[in-house]
Amino acid sequence: MSENKQLYLKSSIFGAGLGMGFGALLGAITGALSVSWNGVLFSVIAGAVLGMFTGALTGAITARTAGRTGGVSIGAYTGMFFGAVLGGILGIFIPDAFRASVAGFHVLILDVLTQGRFETAVLLSFLLSLTATMVGSWISGRNFQARIQDTNRPQ
Repeated sequence: MSENKQLYLKSSIFGAGLGMGFGALLGAITGALSVSWNGVLFSVIAGAVLGMFTGALTGAITARTAGRTGGVSIGAYTGMFFGAVLGGILGIFIPDAFRASVAGFHVLILDVLTQGRFETAVLLSFLLSLTATMVGSWISGRNFQARIQDTNRPQ
């Protein structure tokens, strides 16, 4: 049992770091849509914070689903599903005032993506799904321990 706790802790801490990096990168890319430095800076900070939270949770869930015997695909699919669900839940609760301030940039793509709660939830769901997929596959691959085949035994 102690080994499982160590695996969860190690995966969560590493996932938080990975999530922060990937979240900041995706935040910078998304913030570039605003065509302003303030938009990019805010998106990088928001992406790093959300990525750290998402990465830590994805690390723990991936350690649970993939463990030491699951491959990279199990971690990727776990992260993909978890990120989409978490992003959808968080996207629903984004306040109207924030969406109105984003609409103040008068950028067509941002106006479309923040027009209503559904569009905002889908955008955040997609971005967190990307982050969690990368974190889940990396952690699952890192935790994987290959089984040793007995080469003396006939097959």
